[in-house]
Parts: sequence; structure tokens; C-alpha cells
Amino acid sequence: MGRYVLRRLLQFVPVFLGTTFLIYALVWAVPGDPFAGKCGDRQCPPDFIEAMTARYGLDQPLIFQYFGYLGKLFTGDFGTTFNGNSIGELIGNAYPITVRLALIALVIQILIGVTAGVLTGLRTNKSFLDNLVLISTLFLISIPVFVTGSILQIVLGNEWGIIDPTVSSEARFDELIVPGFVIGSISMAYITRLTRTSIAENRRADFVRTAIAKGQPARRVVGVHLLRNSAIPVITFLGTDLGSLMGGAIVTEGVFNINGIGGLIFRSIAEKEGFMVTTIVVLLVLVYLIMSLIVDLLYAVLDPRIRYD
Repeated sequence: MGRYVLRRLLQFVPVFLGTTFLIYALVWAVPGDPFAGKCGDRQCPPDFIEAMTARYGLDQPLIFQYFGYLGKLFTGDFGTTFNGNSIGELIGNAYPITVRLALIALVIQILIGVTAGVLTGLRTNKSFLDNLVLISTLFLISIPVFVTGSILQIVLGNEWGIIDPTVSSEARFDELIVPGFVIGSISMAYITRLTRTSIAENRRADFVRTAIAKGQPARRVVGVHLLRNSAIPVITFLGTDLGSLMGGAIVTEGVFNINGIGGLIFRSIAEKEGFMVTTIVVLLVLVYLIMSLIVDLLYAVLDPRIRYD
């Protein structure tokens, strides 16, 4: 196991360098003046543009810019925006909020999605519950996230007064439950269907029939044998979905006025803050790489037949 983890960590190096260089090149190869709008309504003077270009190293070849940026990143220097604000401080204020939002969405996906998938997977005989879950998940998949968020905001917030229409600056856990449901609604529907299919398929497997023949209780057959072997595709989806939740929070955070990473990315793109966009995406790449390793290690925990040498 230790050698496998070491090999995977070594594999992360070319993947990280390749993806981050591609991101950096795409951000800074986009045509347009990065200093547009930095001087108010008037155009920035040529001396100002020349000084800022030299200050941020934008006059160097792209490969030198990239490795210079990477060197500062590894030393903990995230740099500053064109307005002089610390990128590390801005991300440090916004990142924990989005992490809480993503974790709440993940918990909701597991609690509702897996539970509904198991219940319907055990009864795939077109029962009322099975039809209800299939229709509701198709409904959630078909509706865009911003529509779901707007409807819940209007109904639960403005009409019924159950929640605040907008999240406060503290972004407490109780305030993030509804936004967490919104951002995780589509993935929750996919997890329900994925769990249902996996349970229904493994229910007829030989190891399940053997466990039943040995006289084991139904709870143990489902909880230990059936659910454990059916969880591998679900775990794979959940592992990769965490990065998607954090990167795809732009719309949901905009609807509920959450000051997280999503809003920071949106403002940075609008203001052409290339270093901010690059740094956030690099952090999301790290999340994807770490979660992929954790998912692979969980395979061996869920299925004893899988061993890493």
C-alpha cells in the first residue's frame, strides 16, 4: 500500500504541472488588456501599463512567467491582485465558506441519495416508491441549478419565511443547508439512480445468495455484503464530485449571495484578475488529485479482493 501511494504521489507531479501550465496559458493567452478598467472610466496611461506589466512579469516569455508563478506558489506567496489586494487573504476568507457548502451538499447527497437508491434498488418491481424516486430524480436532473435555487429562495424565504433569502457574511452551517441542497441536487439525483442500479444488479449476485443461504440476517446481508460491494461506483462519483461542487458553486453562491469561491471566481473573471483565477483553479486541481487518491484507497477497504502492491 505504501509503495502504491508513493507511486500515485509521483504521478501527481506531471499531472499537476501539465494541468496548471495549461490553465496558466489559457488564462494569459486570452486576448484583451488585463489592465482595462483599472484606471476608472479613462484609459490607463502607457507608463502605468508598462510599469504594471514589468511588476507582474507579463513582459517575459510564457514559460518563464509560469515557473516564476509556480515558484512563488510553492513558497506560500499567492501574490496580489492588480488592485494590490492579497490573493492569499481573499482566498483564505472565501475558501472555508465554499468548503462548508460543498461538505453540506456532500452529506445531503449521501443521506438522501444513497438511502433512496438502496430502498428502490431492493424493490425494483415498479412499486410506487420506485416510480416516485425515478420521476423526482429525473425532475431534478432536468431543472437547472439556478432555477431550483430561485424557487426555494422565493418559496422558503420570501413566501414562507422559513429561511433568510440571502446568507449572512458569517455563512453559518444552518444557513447553508438549503444552498447545499441546491448545489447538490443534480448530483444527488445521479447518486440515487447509480445506487439503485448497483444494488439491483448485485442483489442477484452469487455472494448475496450465499449469505442468504447461510441464514444471515437481512440487515447484515444488505448492510455488509450488498451495500459494501455496491458502493464502489458511488464512492467514485462522490470523490470526483467534491471538486465539481467547489468549482461549480458560482451560480448557487450568486443566488444566495454567499461570499465564497464561486463569487470570487466570477468577480475575478469579470475584472480580468488572471492571477486570482489561476490560483483558485490550481487549488481545485489539487482537490481533484487528492480526492482521486482517497477514492482509490477506499476501493481496497470496500472490496477485499482489491489489493495494491
